[in-house]
Amino acid sequence: MKRTLILVSLFLCLALLLGTLPLSACSKPKEKVLKIGMMTPSTGVAAEKGAPGGDGARDAIEYINSELGGVNGIPIQLLWRDSGYDAGKAATIIKEYMAEGALLFTTHSSAEMTYVMELANRAEFPGLAVYTAPNLYRPPQHIYGQLPDYGDDWSAFADYYMKNIWKGSGKPRMALHLLNNSTGYGARDAAKALADKMGIEIVATEEHTATSISETDSLNRIKAAKPDVLYISSTPKPTALIVKNARELGMFPAMTIGSGHAGLTKALVDLAGADIAEGVYGVFPTVSWGDNVPGMAKIAEYAQKLHPADVGNLDYLSNWAAALIAADILKTTLKTVSYEVLAKGNVESWRAVEKNGFQKINYDVAGLHGPAKYVAGDNRLAKSVRVLQIKGGKIVPVSNWVDAPLVKYEDYSWFGK
Repeated sequence: MKRTLILVSLFLCLALLLGTLPLSACSKPKEKVLKIGMMTPSTGVAAEKGAPGGDGARDAIEYINSELGGVNGIPIQLLWRDSGYDAGKAATIIKEYMAEGALLFTTHSSAEMTYVMELANRAEFPGLAVYTAPNLYRPPQHIYGQLPDYGDDWSAFADYYMKNIWKGSGKPRMALHLLNNSTGYGARDAAKALADKMGIEIVATEEHTATSISETDSLNRIKAAKPDVLYISSTPKPTALIVKNARELGMFPAMTIGSGHAGLTKALVDLAGADIAEGVYGVFPTVSWGDNVPGMAKIAEYAQKLHPADVGNLDYLSNWAAALIAADILKTTLKTVSYEVLAKGNVESWRAVEKNGFQKINYDVAGLHGPAKYVAGDNRLAKSVRVLQIKGGKIVPVSNWVDAPLVKYEDYSWFGK
């Protein structure tokens, strides 16, 4: 049979050379692929997060294709891009993804998604943000959150603080130190919506940039407000700087410090130093490295083999999980939609993926974080978080998993202003 096929192929090509058949008769059949765009800030001011995140995304796609056979036997073609945490570059990338026929895309950071969500929503191009803020999907459109958002972080930490740390009378006094983008503003919005109901007084709010080299002045202003607790919602480098400066000013450890999940990674401990970061609390929506869950062994295997410096890094783990979710979205879509529809890589394909994939997913994510399950009106796929603390250079859990409740921020007149 094989010999016959070879002879037929040679005959067709000979006929092509003689001019009796069109070129298409001798061309190689187009390989089936499913295209996914994944964007991480692997260079620039957030590279301490983006570089391991990009490694995790690429390694997971390699695992999916080489060991799982892709999706229903169809390999995933990864369109990975480094945004540099830059708005202009991110916008260019999203246009490239749409032009190249990607079926969905992910961004590592909420800032990246903030840069591109208007373009994506207008085109009905579905996106998944690994790290999220309420502005990305309130009210819901075509952007989804892999994990609970920075507002959910704040409310989970605040609840834990009230129940387990605060021992004073009256309302505890909380200060906020926020990165000047969606990473910080998500926590700010949660505090505006919920602090009074939770019995917390916000006494100071400061903002910082990703390139800050000193926050002594802002911390002195916070110190004057006499807070009991400081909540930081930022990336690892500025978070480490603020913790260092708070130590130098004698504010910490007398004052409790909590961090949102964007900052609470191995990079924070490495940048601040284990002794400086000792005692910092934070929130994170994934399991820790080494936890006994089904997906941990493969993550450890691939990281050790391909990117050993990323072992223990939660940004690597989060983006690995994002790739698993993206693959499951496509697998779910293909239960009711033909490959031919997806092969178009256009708005028809995107609508099919959103309706039949994003909005029908029910996936355990190999135990790496809460199940990815869509609930109508809530574009967060996973909703579980837990509180952790830095102890002896390790980030260890100090609470059980809790589901973050849905907050309809769009019902507040100040939201988005």
